[in-house]
Amino acid sequence: MVLTDTHTHQYYETIAHKRAAFMERCLSNNINRLFLPNVDIASVSLMFDLVRAYPEQCFAMLGLHPCSVKENWQQELNSIRDAHQQNKIYAIGEIGIDLYWDKTFLKEQIDAFRQQINWAKSLKLPIVIHCRDAFNEVYEVLQQEQDENLRGIFHCFTGTVEQAHKITGLGFYLGIGGVVTYKNSGLDKVVAEIDLKHIVLETDSPYLTPVPFRGKPNESSYLIYIAQKVAELHQTTVETVASITTENSIKVFGI
Repeated sequence: MVLTDTHTHQYYETIAHKRAAFMERCLSNNINRLFLPNVDIASVSLMFDLVRAYPEQCFAMLGLHPCSVKENWQQELNSIRDAHQQNKIYAIGEIGIDLYWDKTFLKEQIDAFRQQINWAKSLKLPIVIHCRDAFNEVYEVLQQEQDENLRGIFHCFTGTVEQAHKITGLGFYLGIGGVVTYKNSGLDKVVAEIDLKHIVLETDSPYLTPVPFRGKPNESSYLIYIAQKVAELHQTTVETVASITTENSIKVFGI
């Protein structure tokens, strides 16, 4: 059995022995593939450090997170792009629109999102989308940019069945994480109605920790609890969920 964490910031742990212990716990739970998105220029080196330490398990993305889009976003994005020249990446992400914390830079967020979508298309890479309180805004951009090169993952999906179908209708996968294990989230009912062929798994470590560790820092090894919950919702085995969602991740990332 091979499980794939399609979205983890596990690189924030920089102490070598703790990082090694994290990875050991991942492997013991059959989580053998970790895809890492940076969020800004400062996190690029942390991410690539982990990739270099575990090249068989860790795979990099590059992008400018919408919450990192400020007045100087173009300069920061240019610096992030420069990092691509020396390093292999498998997606552009995480990118998107976030209106939960601050609406000040909505126009800039949309411009940065669109620019990075076109960067991904030029590289023939998938995108990994961050969307918070901005479904309509994100979906509008995706509709405008839709073509045969636009593909990827809608990270941390927590929306409705209708929204899920809109996303999968564009050819995107739904990233399902720890929220599906939360008793009153309602995401469990949505995931139960979505075919596994549209789903990939993620932790978003160190955030959104699944039950039974909710309230503590998340880590990629906890992906097993998300897989177990999805298996329960679909009345199937964890092995089946692992097989289908890992195959979906291979289709997205090409590895």
